[in-house]
Formats: sequence, C-alpha cells, structure tokens
Amino acid sequence: MHKSLYSRPNDVLVSLLRDMRRARRLRQSDLARRLGRSQAIVSRVESGERRLDIVELVAWLRALDSDLLTFVTQLDGQLGTGSSGSCSQPGERSVVGQPEEP
Repeated sequence: MHKSLYSRPNDVLVSLLRDMRRARRLRQSDLARRLGRSQAIVSRVESGERRLDIVELVAWLRALDSDLLTFVTQLDGQLGTGSSGSCSQPGERSVVGQPEEP
C-alpha cells in the first residue's frame, strides 16, 4: 500500500479534521490546549506535514467533541468508498483500494 502524506485520502482526512475544528469555532491554539500539545503540531497535521496514528486521532476527535465512528463514517462518505467495500460472504473483509476477486 502506498503510504504518502500527499495523497487524496490524506488530504480528505486533514480537510475533515480542519473543518470540524472550524465548525466548533476553535482556533488551532484552542485545539492544541485541549490536546495538551503545541499549536505547531496542530498546524503540521492540518497542513498534511504530519500524520496522526489511531491513538492520536481518537484523542484529536475527543478534543473536538466527536468520536471515531462518526468521523470514519464522514470520511468514508467524502472518499466515496461508501458501500462499495461490502462483503459478499459473512466474515469476509474487503481492503479499501484493493480490487475484489471475481
């Protein structure tokens, strides 16, 4: 899997986080204070220069009064993956970005 800071999915993720912060009328410094981090970290994440791991993402979302399930649902909708990743058999998993086998 291609891992890049500068990919469309990462751009969408970062835009969604930034839009959530702005919708709550928080400045980067306000969010940073809630996270116990510096404003520079918030800026680097929002500009796409720094990635968040899953633990950091959960903390970020809590600081924005949101949760992972809500965020992932919104992200999925914006990425346009929707129900295309549905499984044909119970217990099967599909991998986003991977073609399904015939």
